[in-house]
Amino acid sequence: MAIETIIKRIQPGRKIEGISAVLLPFDEEGRIDFASFESILQSTLQAGLTSAVNMDTGYANLLSTGERREVLALTRRHAAGKPFVAGAFVEGQPGDLLRLYQTACGEIVEVGGTPILFQSSPLKEMPGAKLADFYRSAVSGCPKALCFELGEMFAPFGQIYSLETVERLMQIPQIAGIKHSSLNRQLEWERLALRDRVRPDFKIYTGNDLAIDMVMYGSDYLLGLSAFAPEAFAARDKFWAAADPRFYALNDLLQYLGFFAFRAPVPAYKHSAAQFLKMRGRIKSDQPHPKAARRPASDLEILHDISARLDGLL
Repeated sequence: MAIETIIKRIQPGRKIEGISAVLLPFDEEGRIDFASFESILQSTLQAGLTSAVNMDTGYANLLSTGERREVLALTRRHAAGKPFVAGAFVEGQPGDLLRLYQTACGEIVEVGGTPILFQSSPLKEMPGAKLADFYRSAVSGCPKALCFELGEMFAPFGQIYSLETVERLMQIPQIAGIKHSSLNRQLEWERLALRDRVRPDFKIYTGNDLAIDMVMYGSDYLLGLSAFAPEAFAARDKFWAAADPRFYALNDLLQYLGFFAFRAPVPAYKHSAAQFLKMRGRIKSDQPHPKAARRPASDLEILHDISARLDGLL
């Protein structure tokens, strides 16, 4: 895509739709800290962002079905009628794949949420046309659903689709958007251009925590990085909608946090989030899930500096 075309995509004054994944905190004994979860869920809602639970940031791949349902129930109670998104996760579960997805989506719709369909290993074996037909059947009982393109750096069952397959997904009425997590700007710009041609109301939610300025070009977002400081992302989004130049300084600092937290191994960003949220007094412990990747304690000095700078901008 030519640089002139990319520059023309920049849209100051556009209202950004922000969906923020919510971290699932753990205590010192390795148990889910539901009290802290409820607190940061509430702060995300108060910031004006849509909450997303049972996502990668919420350790969806490491939770039991019962734990995911408990998270869903708490989210329903706190959302109190506000929209929220929840992951429909079926990887590794026995049974008919289509029925597993339909059941997971149904449970989310039943409590007032919008399902986002995680990919799974069997989907990687399907050609594009068959995959689109599968998605069409999987979301047939949903008034609205989202889907994923998840790079393998996040999960081995993830995949990035061809543009042809993405176009097929755009033609499914119930699918209102796709979270694109390739960490590749070019691929996302191509999807934005495709969206503009094929279905202008379709949302491209950037999952690129290394390029959060993709919102300048027409993407919305569904990010794990926003879990660190949803109020800061909400403020940044308001600056962009108002064409306020303070957007740039705040975006730059948040991107610095993103580069630091999402360095290899990428899944350890969840421990970085716990460290940051504890530092800011939002959760009780900075422990990640017992089976999750960890960051060194030496990260705390850098995170403390970022936190102090963030307070100076808000």
